[in-house]
Amino acid sequence: MRTRTQHADVATTELDTALRGGPFHVALRAAITARGLPLQRVQHHLSRYGVRVGVTSLSYWQQGARRPQRPESLRAVRALEEILQLPDESLIRLLAEAEERSVPERPTGRSYRSLVEASGVLERLLAELESPLDGGLHTLGHHERVRIGARRELLGRESHHIVRAHKDGVDRYVATHHGDPGCAPERTTVRALENCRTGRVRWHRDTGVLVAELLFDTRLRAGETFLFRYAFEDGTAGTSSEYVRGFGFAGGQYALQVHFTENALPVRCHRFTQHSAAAPRSGRQELPLSGHHRSVHLVEPRVRSGIVGIGWDWE
Repeated sequence: MRTRTQHADVATTELDTALRGGPFHVALRAAITARGLPLQRVQHHLSRYGVRVGVTSLSYWQQGARRPQRPESLRAVRALEEILQLPDESLIRLLAEAEERSVPERPTGRSYRSLVEASGVLERLLAELESPLDGGLHTLGHHERVRIGARRELLGRESHHIVRAHKDGVDRYVATHHGDPGCAPERTTVRALENCRTGRVRWHRDTGVLVAELLFDTRLRAGETFLFRYAFEDGTAGTSSEYVRGFGFAGGQYALQVHFTENALPVRCHRFTQHSAAAPRSGRQELPLSGHHRSVHLVEPRVRSGIVGIGWDWE
């Protein structure tokens, strides 16, 4: 008959093996067992990190019936690494490997792994700026204009934002930019165009993620609206084939317009959506390229959590 110490040794050995070879759900279950935490306690610890996950979801995750996919769920996985005293990125790495094995054909563009890595980098950069994910603001409208250059590169993008404060004292917005693979975020320029000025800027070279504070000249009260414009000038990467926008929260209207130069026009364009970075793309719809203005666009009357984007094919 095993003693309590022997049981603990076995659990630790099983955890070490699972963290090395996976799969994700086995490693998660082994970590929870090794720490001796019931799922209700795990849920309680997650809530202290500002992450809401149901006990049923946790149970599904450790059984392998479901995998974390939404932005909030990925935040939970990173929090679990701390709660369960695991090495940084250990569960995230196994999750990325599981997702990439389960999707045999992935469209061109960023891989699931790169998006997961970028989400972790974004959280760290936002933490450096002491900014919560929504920044105390709800988006009522967001019009984004993307420019593709003569070398088929992402030249830059301009955003026109309308927001409403849901708490008193909000005086800034943190904008994010995720350049194409191979970009140099340290050479990307942030421009405050209307009703704001540029504050602190942070970037991460390997993932191409950049965050920038846009400071208002007023402190908003809860319920007040604000309108501002800003832009990112990029042009540092190679050929661009899509532009995607992720939403961690449901919100207001979103419009995306992609404009091409006259001597670099794609042969076809389409819109798409994804439930999460790991999910297959759906909602594909061909978009006609306007001859005179050389642009395509999409409009989401009310965004939902997930990803929406426009892709295009070159000759």
